[in-house]
Parts: sequence; structure tokens; C-alpha cells
Amino acid sequence: FRPKADMSEQSPSALSSVSTKWLVTVTVLGTAMLVLFRIAVHARGVGDLRWFLKLVAVQAIIYLAVAWLSLRTTDSRRLLLLGLIFAALFRLSIVFSPPYLSDDIFRYVWDGRVQAAGINPYRYVPADESLAHLRDEKIYPNINRRDYAHTMYPPVAEGAFLLITRVSESVTWMKLVMVACEAVTVWALVQLLVSFGFARQRVLIYAWHPLAVWEFAGSGHLDAMAIAFIALALLARRRYGETLTGLFLACATSVKLFPAALFPAIYRRGSWKMPLVFAATLLISYLPYLSVGPVGVLGFLPGYASERGMVSGEQFFLLAVARRLLHVPVPTWAYLIFAAVVLGAVSVWLMRDRRRDEINFLRNGLIVASVFMLLLAPHFSWYFAWLIPFLCFVPSVSVFYLTLASFLLYLTWFGDSPDRVLVLKALIFVPFLILNLRRR
Repeated sequence: FRPKADMSEQSPSALSSVSTKWLVTVTVLGTAMLVLFRIAVHARGVGDLRWFLKLVAVQAIIYLAVAWLSLRTTDSRRLLLLGLIFAALFRLSIVFSPPYLSDDIFRYVWDGRVQAAGINPYRYVPADESLAHLRDEKIYPNINRRDYAHTMYPPVAEGAFLLITRVSESVTWMKLVMVACEAVTVWALVQLLVSFGFARQRVLIYAWHPLAVWEFAGSGHLDAMAIAFIALALLARRRYGETLTGLFLACATSVKLFPAALFPAIYRRGSWKMPLVFAATLLISYLPYLSVGPVGVLGFLPGYASERGMVSGEQFFLLAVARRLLHVPVPTWAYLIFAAVVLGAVSVWLMRDRRRDEINFLRNGLIVASVFMLLLAPHFSWYFAWLIPFLCFVPSVSVFYLTLASFLLYLTWFGDSPDRVLVLKALIFVPFLILNLRRR
């Protein structure tokens, strides 16, 4: 999973200066993209999904053109500002519309409301009569799994829900905060790009990505917050801030769990402060919620693992393929051991990597995150969004494909039988693997 060589390794003559024609090109492409957002935002229900995905496919083509341009041009303040103006317009064009692709955001608002009432959000399911006085007609009826599932979001996410809803208990406000988190991500990425001497407009690789726009401005997924903390952790790592690196990575992990996989990539050999701060921050973040016990703070996470096929093994693409090719019911525990060994081996290799390449920790971060996603093979597209920031520094064709192809997972709306899910994941992961193998 070695990403493609970074564009910075090319000779200066390979890069083009930003002329008026490039600014006009971005303006035309941005306008087209904006129109597509305004059309697609009117999609409703399963019946509109196919034409919605066709519009997203066109957006993906436009996005790749702008990503190519951002990588092939020298640093330009005008191109950066123009690109960021359009990125903001993309988000503003859909942020005030009801979420179409997911209803998770209603649980965020509910958890904030529950905490404001002085109740531990991990204690009751939303349908519990103890919370009957908190029900309303806008949020409560739209909460998924409200009859049987406790919340499963980690404590930093829960703390954020409480703070956010003290301003407004509305879906729109929650989405606006997630967009604000994206602004933090963009700022941190620009600071990183400048520190490496890269063109600042490379940040458009993140800012224009359709997955980021739809999942954060459109659905308000909390992954935007986790990615903001990841970007801050990467910036702190670049500036040799061991304490802040550990703090921000722990906060990211306590929002979404996935970012913990980045630890071996950004750990600096011989450092004790960063892992100590990381562990302490995780521990402290859980303390306010321990009234339900150490198992209780996991909430619905074990149930979610079972529901999503992590217990049966149906979620794991590689395991599903192995079972069909070998015609043997390979046990899930065997695959989990295999995945742990692979991820552990990659982690050890990254921590022992002694190359002095300044960008190496970002390259390694993309490697370990990509391996993690292949082994996990999640069922939802927004889980892939945390890969996007790394593309600003380590442009990888296979990861560009992976993040854009993840939209195919929405086709499970038409049926999520194991065979159908396997086919969809094959369309996502097989080309990803082939693109990596072809570079060998």
C-alpha cells in the first residue's frame, strides 16, 4: 500500500504557473459543481437514490480535474481563495436542507439534550420512560434504534454534543458546527502544506471532495470533528509538539475510535510524552461517564458490532471472499487474529522506519489507515472520509478511487443481502488492490 510518489518529488518544470485560464477553468468547474449540489439536495427517499448517485459521479469527475490542477500548479493565493470560496458555497448550498443520506445526527442532538437534563447518555435507550419528558416532534421520532440501542459514541463526542446543543437543539446548528470543524481542518492542512513548501491550493483535494461535502454539510456526521483533531495532531507532530500531538490524537480517537490506528505512524521514536498524554487523555475523557460502569460506557458498541456483521464476519470483505473461494466456513475469530497480526506488523514496521523523509509520517499515516479500512471494510461511506486529508500530501490514485467509490455502499438501500454487499465491496476494494499491485 505504498502511496504514489508525491508531486513534490517532480522537477519544478513539471509544475505550471497559475494563469487566468486556470482560474476561469476552476470557476466553470466550481459553478457546475455547485449546480449539481443544488439539484441533488432535493433527492428524497430510496426512489431518488440512483439519479442522486449519477449526479455524484459527475461531481467526482469534476473533483478529480480540480485535484489534478491543484497538484500540477505552483502555489497561488488567488487559486486558493477561489477554490475555498466555492468549497464554502458547496456546503452552504446543502447545509440548511434536511439530511438525506443518514439520520445519525438526530441521535447527536438527543444525546446533548439528555446530558443537559443531568442524565448520563449511556444509561437509557431513548425510548425509556425515564426520558419521556425529553421527547419532542422534531428530534425523537427520527432517532434510529431508539427502542433498543444505547448511544455508542465515545466521550469527547458526547461532550461536544452537550456543548453544541446548549446553543441550539437543531439539526441545522449541529451541521453548521461540523462544517466549522471542517474549517479547522482546512486551516491545519494549509499550515502543513506551507511548512513542507507545497502549493496551498492542494487543500482543495479535501475541501472539494464530494464525500466530505455530502457527509458533513449534508448529513452532519461527527467524523468531521474527528478529522479536525487528526489534522491538528498532524500539525502538532510536524511542529514537534509531543504533548499536543498526543492530546489531539486522543481527542480524535475519543470521537470516532478509528484514529487510534494512526498512533504508530505519528509516534516519534524514543518519545514518552506523546503516548503518556494520549493514554491519559483517553482515560480522563471517560471519567465523567463512568457512573454506568466501565462496560456501560461502551453503550451500543458491542450490539452494533453484532448488527453490522462483525461477529458473524459478514462485514469483512476479505473474510467473505475467503469463505467463498475456499468453500470453508472460516471462523470470524481466525480472521480477527489475522487482521490483528497484519495491522500489528504494519504498525511495528512503521514505528521502526528510520527514513528521514520529512513527509514520511504522513505517508505512513495513509498506509496504516488504508490497511485498516481494507481489513475492516465498513458498511458506510462516511467511514472512508478520514483518508482524504492525507491525499493533500501523498496523492494516491488507489485512495482517490477508494474514497470516491465508497458512495456505492449507498446502493445497499435497495437490499443488503450478504451477496449484494459482497459485490458492492468488491467493486470498491478489488480495483483499490489492483491499483496498488500495478505500481509494484
